[in-house]
Amino acid sequence: MAIDLFAGISVDDYAAALAWYERLFGSPPAFLPNDTEAVWELAEHRYVYLEHRPGHAGHAMHTLFVDDLDARVAGIAERGLRPWQRETYANGVRKIVYRDPDGNEMGFGGAPV
Repeated sequence: MAIDLFAGISVDDYAAALAWYERLFGSPPAFLPNDTEAVWELAEHRYVYLEHRPGHAGHAMHTLFVDDLDARVAGIAERGLRPWQRETYANGVRKIVYRDPDGNEMGFGGAPV
């Protein structure tokens, strides 16, 4: 069974969020289905999308587990974004969390060093 994942993020200010997520992901959206949505394909069949939904923003919490967390965080820093929170769990797994202008959380996790 094939599964495609579309993880949605509601935002109040679409233009500000679009610019912020372009910096976070390091690219423009893969496609714009309409005037109020933007979609990034992060891996085959795995998408994150923004949707302009005033009054619903600020509650998303997504975490992406990546092969090279340090490289990912360094690339994001080069694009001007800084983490909101850093965590290391008892088993050594690390998580770096960013907050968009609406307070939605996008985390990146990585294996122990």
